[in-house]
Amino acid sequence: KFEEKIRRFLSFDDTLYFSVEPKLDGLAVELVYEKGVLVVGSTRGDGFKGENVTSQLQTIPSIPLRLIQSNKKIPELLIVRGEVFLDKDGFDELNQKRSSSGEALFANPRNAAAGSLRQLDSRVTASRPLHFFVYGVGDGDYVPCNSQSELFTYLKDLGFKVNPLIIQSSSKETISKNYQHLLESRHDLTYEIDGMVIKIDSFELQKRLGNTARAPRWAVAWKFPAIQASTVLKDVIFQVGRTGAITPVALLEPVEVNGVSVSRATLHNQDEILRKDLRIGDRVLLQRAGDVIPEIIKSIPDLRSGEEKEIFLPVKCPECFHSLHRPENEAITRCINPHCPAQRMQALIYFASKNGIDIDGFGKKNVELLMSVGLLKDLPDIFRLTTSDLSHLDGWGEKSAKKTVDAINTAKTTTLSKFLGALGIRYVGEVTAELLAQHFKTLEAFLDTHEEELLQIEGVGNQVAESIMDYITDQEVPKMLSDLIKTGLTITANEITKRPLENRIFVFTGSLSSISRNEAKQRVKDLGAKVASGISRKVTDVVAGEKAGGKLTKALDMNLKIMSEKDFLEFLETIG
Repeated sequence: KFEEKIRRFLSFDDTLYFSVEPKLDGLAVELVYEKGVLVVGSTRGDGFKGENVTSQLQTIPSIPLRLIQSNKKIPELLIVRGEVFLDKDGFDELNQKRSSSGEALFANPRNAAAGSLRQLDSRVTASRPLHFFVYGVGDGDYVPCNSQSELFTYLKDLGFKVNPLIIQSSSKETISKNYQHLLESRHDLTYEIDGMVIKIDSFELQKRLGNTARAPRWAVAWKFPAIQASTVLKDVIFQVGRTGAITPVALLEPVEVNGVSVSRATLHNQDEILRKDLRIGDRVLLQRAGDVIPEIIKSIPDLRSGEEKEIFLPVKCPECFHSLHRPENEAITRCINPHCPAQRMQALIYFASKNGIDIDGFGKKNVELLMSVGLLKDLPDIFRLTTSDLSHLDGWGEKSAKKTVDAINTAKTTTLSKFLGALGIRYVGEVTAELLAQHFKTLEAFLDTHEEELLQIEGVGNQVAESIMDYITDQEVPKMLSDLIKTGLTITANEITKRPLENRIFVFTGSLSSISRNEAKQRVKDLGAKVASGISRKVTDVVAGEKAGGKLTKALDMNLKIMSEKDFLEFLETIG
């Protein structure tokens, strides 16, 4: 499916070569080399901001501090990405030492590697047997390579360690056999892997494919099946989310799954409970989805004693006792009381989180404590907090209170996209918030919008538009936002990237031979244009391929600008 999708996107019939790499279960890091010398090393973080762990990374023997002069020139700037990991023997040895000294044991090698890199004292990091494998660079234009496989040879010559299990292949059968081989031999390896990564080998094709908001189109992870265990479902509690969603959570008899003790798992909704035929008292099969999130697979009815109890969702909100509502055609039951304290708490937690405006160190426990003592009720209260408010609370002192207030003040300046995403408006995630910020530019313009305008924004559908209108027409929202601004919150416009085709609308008609319609559309979208499905006065450019039909005729009648496929490709070359 991955290959078919790529071929459709690129309209590509030639042989496709893939780089096939073991997926290490470690910690992704980025290394910056200037004139061949390591100057900065950081964790990947959220993809934009990571932790500076340069001094810790410099202690890992397999990370070169200075690149080896090979027959190929070292670029002025080289950004290298790879995985830091602890092998199995090193992990066992580290836990034995911690056990002897009465310290808590690490759950798995990945946690141990992450903990080792986050040590403030780099001498502690140096004492731990960490390793590093390189898997890519920040920008292929800076290296004298045309493909991923050439890149590995080049990086190896510079002094980096490359995983010896990486292969290159154009055969789906070979790649499938390689997956099976890795799956069967994973426990014989000296380090942990949790799957395989398949990348398009050619850098040129990688560029043409580009990225979605979350991941590259030219790579896919083929994960191993999750490790499973069985345990007893002892009880079910019901949690209220920031959008009012009522989520059943299973309380389990603690069981170890792949090195981690699991005692809770989400049951998602009532339909899932019925589909999996779950009852309180059941023995259930459990796994960690993606080796991370605990998930109940099914019940084991043959082991029932007859004393198991059915699970029913409450009819009243467990926090505010307001009536619950399940919208037609939705699986989620919700509390529709906008003043529900549980929703308010979750909204505050989300607003301050990394997915929100990212207040460093202001996590769930802090929000819960500050709400319990009455210091937090709504979003503006966060920015009214002072050092004296916090310093006398349990677990706080003058130093930690000042650090928190400094972090809050730092977060007072944020971008419009980050702010809109932090508000927790239903269906408005990171991508939609970015689209809204690019369109409206200011918070005032966003609050002054109407549903018709929202629906004209590409990527905003009826569901999103209705949710936004419900939010901005709520009587309490304008006052809350006004209070936020009064606290000194500054919302800056998002940086405008180079978008030379902004305000142009393209229509594609007929078949294209050198480039697929999907890729052509994506190219102009990436440059700021919109793509329409039909001809109208708003259309600025029509690209006509072979066998163009009625759309071309209509475009000619309206005297619209028309490009052939050749004209279009030359046009793309001129604007980069």
